[in-house]
This record gives sequence, structure tokens and C-alpha cells, in this order.
Amino acid sequence: MDVTGTLWEKYESDDEKKKKKRNREIAEKRWAIFSIASIPLVMTLGNSMLIPVLPIMERELNISPFQTSLLITVYSIVAIILIPIAGYLSDKWSRKKVIIPSLIITGIGGLISALAAWYLQSFWLILVGRILQGLGAAGAFPIVLPLVGDMFRKPESVSTSLGIVETANTLGKVLSPIAGAFLASIVWYLPFVSIPIFCFISLLMMIFLVKSPNVKDPPNFKQFLTETKKTFKYNSRWLNSVFFIGGMLMFILFGFLFFLSSRLEMEYGINGVGKGLILAIPLGSLCLSSYITGKLLKDSKKVMKRWTLVGLFLIAGSICAISFFHNLWINIGLFFVSGIGIGVGLPCLDALITEGIEDASRGTISSFYSSMRFIGVALGPPITAILLKYPERWTFYILSAMSVICILVCMIGIRPEKN
Repeated sequence: MDVTGTLWEKYESDDEKKKKKRNREIAEKRWAIFSIASIPLVMTLGNSMLIPVLPIMERELNISPFQTSLLITVYSIVAIILIPIAGYLSDKWSRKKVIIPSLIITGIGGLISALAAWYLQSFWLILVGRILQGLGAAGAFPIVLPLVGDMFRKPESVSTSLGIVETANTLGKVLSPIAGAFLASIVWYLPFVSIPIFCFISLLMMIFLVKSPNVKDPPNFKQFLTETKKTFKYNSRWLNSVFFIGGMLMFILFGFLFFLSSRLEMEYGINGVGKGLILAIPLGSLCLSSYITGKLLKDSKKVMKRWTLVGLFLIAGSICAISFFHNLWINIGLFFVSGIGIGVGLPCLDALITEGIEDASRGTISSFYSSMRFIGVALGPPITAILLKYPERWTFYILSAMSVICILVCMIGIRPEKN
């Protein structure tokens, strides 16, 4: 205990002093954090906001459901392939030098899709724009995680900032179905028009409000391969565990969102903004729990593992319980609990990656983690659609079994107490 103060003396613990330093560091860079958090928000809006528009596009452009699904699929596939390359370039050139061109490419892709939908009514040109958006997305959101790790000296500040980033990412998911349905109710192609506008705002914020640390002695490609192999050699168990759990959490999230969306429309006749508002309930719990978890996380990797397990147990228990109830509002309540579990787990996994890997390889390793999350997003809805052809309870048995597998992987694979 130290005696501090001016006129009045008071006792201040070491934890209180650390908390003050962390809050001061975050306060000094609050506009930078806000600017960085705008990137996952924009990227999520740019993809998920189109989902309510797809049935309208089928009618307006006279295309098949398969063709409309390509607008989401090509975006994810392009991003998954290019994310590791963007991670390497961010380690070589600096995070900001990769993020800014990526936002420009995303905006150009959005502009092409908007003009194609507005003036030309051309599906294939819209698809070209979506491919460019996927290219830009690969170098935007995935690079945010290592950038946060670079900007702060204190691990507690990194954890708090990552919680804010995950909150912004989830907020995009909350707003997407509502915003997409609302804009499409005015003019069906208005969601396409909004994407370049959002990208332009985020771009200006990144240029003027964020200072990215410069890269010192960037590695050549041979050194990069050597360092990456070395990193995986000595960290393979816990890295593979974090990658697996991150991908599975996104699979479970988008799987149960797809189920809930289908059920609301087919069984209850709820669609449009009303459906978006109901989907926002579990996503809202995910958003809030991400923010709170980020604020509470410290620099202890044991604590991160413990909170990850808590989140996974919440997911497994709540999803399994859904199979015993058919009441809509009970199910939404249990999905709300699942959202809390996912919101607790994701910031912990982000922090384990950013704080557990050295600066020189952080962008590359984070990119592999982001790729796994994109794979989970891409696979969740179609596999859930296949499962819905069988008795409903089997969908929840399988999703809860996946959660149990994640619990075992976390317990066995992530062992910070053994360095």
C-alpha cells in the first residue's frame, strides 16, 4: 500500500493504481479506439445488412435463390483466402498501410454494386462489386486485432479495447437486420448505396484519428515463413485450440440465428423489421456481455481461460435446454443466454491471441484466427439448413455437442499455467 494524495492522505492499492493507469491510457486514445471499432461495425453492416434484401432481389432481378446466396458466399470465400496474405503484409508494412487501402477497395466494391443495382439492374456486376468488398474486408477487420495489440503497452488496456472492438462487431450484427429491412422498405437497393458511405466515414476516421506504430526491420518472405513456423511449433496446442473454438463459436452463433430467423418467418409469419428486432435480442446480449467482459479482463491468461469456459458452459446448457421447449419466448430467452456465453468467450480468445504472440508475427497469427471465424460464419447457416430437414431437437443436440467439444478443447489445449 502506498500513501498518496495532496491535502487529504489516502491509501491506494496497487490494483487501484493499475486501474487508473489503464483508464488514463485508454482515455488518451479514446478517439483512436472509436475509429478502429468503426471498422468491424462497417464490415458487419456491409455484409449482414444485405440478408433481408435477398428475397426482394430475387423478384426485382428475376434470379434464383442460389444466385442471391452467392452474394454472401463469394464475399466470405474471397476474405477467407486473402486474410493470411493481408496479415503478412500488415506485419511487413504496418497495420494502417493495409487497412486504409482495404477500406478504399471495400468502398469501391460497394459503389460498383450500388450502381449496378440502381442503374443497370445487373446481377453479375453486383457480384463483381461483392468480390471487391470481400477483398477489402480481408485487409480491414482481421488487421484490427493486431493493431489494438500494437497500440497499448498494458495488457489490461488491450483486453478492454478488444472488448470494445467485439462490441462494435456485435452491434453491427444487431443493427444489420433492422437497418437492412428498413432501408430496403424505402428502395430495395438502398442497403447497397449505404455501404460506400459507411466505408468513407470509417476511412476518414482511420486517416486522421489513428496513429499506427511503425514496423521496425520488417522480415522478408523467407524470414516470415521461418518465424511463422517457429511460432506454430512452440504454440501449436493453444493456438489451434483458440482457432477451433473461435470458428465453432461463430458457427454456433450464425447457426442458431439462421434457425431463429427461419422459424420466425415460417411458423409465426414474422418478417421485415419485426423479425430484425427479435433477432436483436440475443445479439444484444452478446454485444453487452462482450463489452463488460472486455472491461473486466485483466492480463492473466488463466482468467481468460476461466471466462472462456464459463461462456462455453452457458452456451452448451442453454442450447441443450432449447430442445425441451417449443415456446417462442422461452427459446428467445435461452438464445439470450447463449448470446451472453458467446459474448464472454470471444473477447477472451481475442486477448489470448493478441497478448500471447510477439509483435512481429501478431498480424499473421491473428489473420489465421480471423479466417477460422469467417469459415464458421460461412458454414453455420447452410449446415443448419440441412439439419432442419431432420427433427428439430437434433439441431440443438448437435450444436450443444459442439459446445461440449469446445469445453474439452479449452480445458486440454489452453494451459497458460504451464506457459
